[in-house]
Amino acid sequence: MIFIDNEGITDPSINLALEEYALRNFKPHQDYLLFYINEPSIIIGRYQNTLEEINLKYTEDKEIHVIRRISGGGAVYHDFGNLNFSFMTDYDVKNLNNFRKFAEPVIKILNKMGVPAEMKGRNDVVANDKKISGNAQFSTGRRMFSHGTLLFDSDLGEVTNALNVKMSKIESKGHKSVRSRVANISEFLTEKMTIEDFRETILTGLYEEKTNFETYKLTKDEWEAVYALRKEKYNSWDWNFGRSPDFNIHRTKRFPIGEIDIRLMVKKGEIVDMKIYGDFFGREPVENIEKVLLGKKYDFDTIHNTLKDLDMNLYFGDIPAAELIHLIYGEDEAITTSLT
Repeated sequence: MIFIDNEGITDPSINLALEEYALRNFKPHQDYLLFYINEPSIIIGRYQNTLEEINLKYTEDKEIHVIRRISGGGAVYHDFGNLNFSFMTDYDVKNLNNFRKFAEPVIKILNKMGVPAEMKGRNDVVANDKKISGNAQFSTGRRMFSHGTLLFDSDLGEVTNALNVKMSKIESKGHKSVRSRVANISEFLTEKMTIEDFRETILTGLYEEKTNFETYKLTKDEWEAVYALRKEKYNSWDWNFGRSPDFNIHRTKRFPIGEIDIRLMVKKGEIVDMKIYGDFFGREPVENIEKVLLGKKYDFDTIHNTLKDLDMNLYFGDIPAAELIHLIYGEDEAITTSLT
């Protein structure tokens, strides 16, 4: 495994650009590891509606970065007390949504440190049932990464200040507040350490787990390419916020694989605009589903015939096509206006 040196950069737009650049351009058939610590920021999941996930005024007043990542999942808060890791490997369908495989080496090290860490739910690492790490994945079809957060000594109060936590997520977890569901790793340690010490402890533990571990420093040309990607994408309003289209049909449901939020504009009985939001994970972009339904009649048979043969596992994870079809055009109550 090769450890990528990010040179201590804490700007989230650069770190996310570095992660994507390395995934798409570094040597195939080689495993890489990237660590980074971000200054205060909200990292939005690929398919989320940014303005509905954040407290915009608070983030602007506090000058908190808002950056969208290329992986699915939910919005997370980063600060100087949060360590992020990213394992990059060749794509393997058996590893898709297999968060345990990539998190297990980190969990093992945490347990050696006295932290009762374990994998729980679809993508969380918890200690005494409190979340200390969330994980997400992205795949190009050839390469993939599985990345996650490690809440070491983060300002947990900012999580609720900066994020608009949806009631559906709180209710599905069976808890009253986000604060009661998260904890810092430092709370479980018997001896105090800095996040820099923590980073070195995790890295040393991973070195012991893997043979032939080496460190890679980017060349000048590679850094220039990373900064170009940052300027073109991760500093772009279109990428980080994107369009939030008008809609007259709004249907949302939380599944075991995450929340799926459908927005449709229907005119004269046809779908003229569509957007799918959510905190689900998938390999293929849901824009493919949006495009295939544009111009189609908004009736059950047409939607069923259009989507019935699509493998929804590629887009959302383990969900039958019938479930999505029912969400788009079901009989249960939806938020609608007239179908003009």
